[in-house]
Amino acid sequence: MRTRIIVFPGSNCDHDAMHAVRNVLGEPDTEFVWHKEDSIGQDVDLVILPGGFSYGDYLRTGAIARFSPVMKDVIRYANEGGSVLGICNGFQVLCESGLLPGVLIRNESLKFVCKEVYLNVERDDTKFTNQLSHGEVLRIPIAHGEGNFIATDEVLADIEANNQVVFRYADAEGNVTRSANPNGSSNNIAGIISKEGNVLGLMPHPERACEAILGSADGLKIFQSLQRSLITTEHFSTSAL
Repeated sequence: MRTRIIVFPGSNCDHDAMHAVRNVLGEPDTEFVWHKEDSIGQDVDLVILPGGFSYGDYLRTGAIARFSPVMKDVIRYANEGGSVLGICNGFQVLCESGLLPGVLIRNESLKFVCKEVYLNVERDDTKFTNQLSHGEVLRIPIAHGEGNFIATDEVLADIEANNQVVFRYADAEGNVTRSANPNGSSNNIAGIISKEGNVLGLMPHPERACEAILGSADGLKIFQSLQRSLITTEHFSTSAL
């Protein structure tokens, strides 16, 4: 699974993502791509936009990173069906780039929130969640000051109608409640997918929950889902030649 992790000035979860994919998942063809590059490379299976504070979050989160030279190729890749995973700041960049709807703003509390949260799995039929079960509850950490997902009523209705919500903040039993929402995000949305199903953005950090020693290995299932989906796709594509 050829994975490329985009590194912006201010990225601080790039090495976490690298460790999760290369060392825990066991995929050696995992490399960093600096934001000034004009290409992500050839025959890439997965692009990860990691968490952090790209460009110091100036203007607003993800707004400057969206114009990094490499993003032109990331957008091309996504529009051609390539798989893209945006985590935390990466989710913000995806929204600013127009690859996902909505926008992330300051937490409702106006405070930075760093803790473990519970996520209810809304879909198990995507390339990012095929190793999960619908209704399964994941325990994964968050660390953000701007994780409040908002959109117009029309856009929110469209997201819900198209079944684009993949994860919602919930309690330990999977109940989607107001009190389980750590940032005020509309409809308790923690992660959404593109209509085409190839771009996923989420605020929680699955790469920080890939080993039991870290307190939870629930996030590994997201990477295992991608591994199964992308390697299977690659196998059939190669076999057809």
